[in-house]
Amino acid sequence: MQQSVVLSIGLPIALVIIMLGLGLSVRLEDFLRCLSRPWPLLVGLLCHIVILPLLCLALVWLADLPPAISVGMMLLAASPGGTSAAIYTHLARGDLALSLMLAAVTSVLSLFTLPLFINFSMVVFYGEASAVRLELRQVLQIFVIAIVPAMIGALIRGRFPDLAERLDRPVKTMATVFLVGLVLAALVGQRGLLLEWGPTVGAVALAFAICSLLVGYLVPRMLRVERRQAVAVSMSMGIHNAALVIALAMSEHMLANPEMAIPPAAYGVIAYIVAGVFVWILNRQKAAAAAA
Repeated sequence: MQQSVVLSIGLPIALVIIMLGLGLSVRLEDFLRCLSRPWPLLVGLLCHIVILPLLCLALVWLADLPPAISVGMMLLAASPGGTSAAIYTHLARGDLALSLMLAAVTSVLSLFTLPLFINFSMVVFYGEASAVRLELRQVLQIFVIAIVPAMIGALIRGRFPDLAERLDRPVKTMATVFLVGLVLAALVGQRGLLLEWGPTVGAVALAFAICSLLVGYLVPRMLRVERRQAVAVSMSMGIHNAALVIALAMSEHMLANPEMAIPPAAYGVIAYIVAGVFVWILNRQKAAAAAA
């Protein structure tokens, strides 16, 4: 499962460019609003830290997966939101500022929550704990790739609003092309893995992706969170930092178990496709509501 040069070097560069462009759609006031009205952020954290791991645990038990695969799924559920969640949020016309805030906060919290979930999963599925610590360097990478460029884009919007408005459509087009290319690259790179484990892990990953998106949207709506913010929570729950989980699973200094990396590798492909379909459904519903 070694990454190609395109994915290991080109992907971070492309993400920086995309996140800079997405930041042009956000005002600094939007970030301040998230902090001054923290209810949607708190609901999103509740979904991430409590509901999602419990949902994943239920799916794993029902599927009766092998221990290593089960641990990989649990680590995936506990991982922070992926940087691509902001792109999907933007395409679905959700609250981009909230999406970025969720990525930042869950990334910081993962320093503490991921080791806890690792130990819990090892005890449940293996009967033994594993002392694993998440390095600060891995969390800082998320900030450098996603949060910092988006903040720079927001600063540009604050000083040059006309330029930001003109760039809105090209950025959406570029984001769409980027996502299509990312999905295709993932499919080609992991084709052997998906063929081998598709019938079992693929089915569970697909069910988890669908449930994550639905729960991430419906729970906030039931708790009186606005639609745009519910979309941000949904995408943040549906798109995880699968690369972080793969690194944890395969590193000889951490879990050193490549089998645990299979679920996040499969999910990394499936989630992009499922989230794309969900974005299409949300946009069609919004267009139908506007036409009514």
